[in-house]
Order: sequence, then structure tokens, then C-alpha cells
Amino acid sequence: MLSSTPTITNRKIAVLIDGDNAQPSLLEKILAETSKYGMITVRRIYGDWTTPNMGRWKDTLHTHAIQPIQQFRYTVGKNATDSAMIIDAMDIMYEGGVDGFCIVSSDSDYTRLATRIREKGFFVMGVGKKGTPRAFVNACEVFVITENLSPEMELIKSEETRKTVDSSKTMAPDPLSLLKEAFEVSVQEDGWAPLTAIGQALRQRDPAFDSRTYGYKQLSLLIQAYQKVFTVKKNAKGLQVKLTANS
Repeated sequence: MLSSTPTITNRKIAVLIDGDNAQPSLLEKILAETSKYGMITVRRIYGDWTTPNMGRWKDTLHTHAIQPIQQFRYTVGKNATDSAMIIDAMDIMYEGGVDGFCIVSSDSDYTRLATRIREKGFFVMGVGKKGTPRAFVNACEVFVITENLSPEMELIKSEETRKTVDSSKTMAPDPLSLLKEAFEVSVQEDGWAPLTAIGQALRQRDPAFDSRTYGYKQLSLLIQAYQKVFTVKKNAKGLQVKLTANS
């Protein structure tokens, strides 16, 4: 999570879920993640509800007041759900009433939809698996990886704790170069960069950037783990970051 990302409380968001490409067990966390960027006003999930595999959503939909949208599979091998979601998204966009969309899927077929919506000035958030095609990820303003929402995700808060992680768990590549790039884009004349600006720069560089991918609950904790590279202080404007000498 990028703690530097401000919550846009007045933004109205439509959440559209591809029932074939999402996990019911993560729905509550997906909605909570979306709520950081605005107020959810539309909640819909798409799929062929005559098929057995969609039955896993039943209890979750009732709990979270998600509206199921029926879409029959008229042809074997064709995903009619994609078309239904895309048509609904365009209708919602032109009807007005929302300022953004959250598309829950790992399917690259939604790439053009995300691009089109953003071209109209709407906020677009994506939620999908780590292996989601990069084209769809980059078409979103923010992309949340579902593995980071998993209950099994172990959050590490210090460099010492990080070293004790079970070797069977695969750690993400070192993000230091990305952090330095974001700092250089955000640094001000006094040599300090606001953490909020660094967070925004990271999102522009990679919509899927998330400190949780690297084992840290917040961006500030991730940066503080590199004590030899960055200095962090807090003032009236919030957390500020500076490169340490000789780094």
C-alpha cells in the first residue's frame, strides 16, 4: 500500500467484477481497497449464474450487496462476460453519476476499456492477479495485485525481520532503483521530497507498485528500510525524504 496516496472521499466509483476472474474470499478486501480512492456507488458482478462455479459467490454477494448480472455463454470458448461488462461500463460512463471505475479481473480484454475510460477523464483502478498482462495494468491509474490482499501475505516491517523470512517464499526484486527514480522526480530545491509526491511518481512509473509486494505495509516503512540511502523526517507538511550523503 502507498500510504502517500490520498483518499478521495468525494469520488464516486463503479465496481465491476468479472466473476470468472475473481476470488470471492477477497471481495471484502477488494471493496476496502477501492474505498481508499472514493465512495462505491455501483457494485456489479458478471457471469453465467447457471454454471456451478458461480455458486461460490452466493453468500459473498448477499453480504456485500453486490448485484449479479446474468450473461449466458452462447458459444463454447467465448467469454460473453467481457462484452457485458464493457457495454455496462460504457453505459455507466455516459449516464454520469460516477467519477471512476474499479475493474476486477486479470483479463487483458479489458485493456481497451480502461484506456477509453481514462481518455474521458475518469479514474480507473484495476484489481487482478500478479500475472495480469502488463497492457491492462498500465492502462489503469492504479492497479492492485490480489496476492497482496491475501490473508496469507506476511507483512514485514523491518530489514532485520525481512532477513528471517522463510527461504521458500519468493521475495520481489529489490525496489531501490524505482525508489531513487521517484525521489529524483519529486525532490525540491531544498533537497527534500514529500512522501506523497514520491508515491505519486511511483504510481506513474508503475500503476501496480505496492509496498506490500516487497513485504512492507506502508511506503514509509519500505523507504525507512533503506536507512543507508534515505533519511526520513516529519514536519508540518508530512513525511519528507532525502538522500543520505554518499548514497
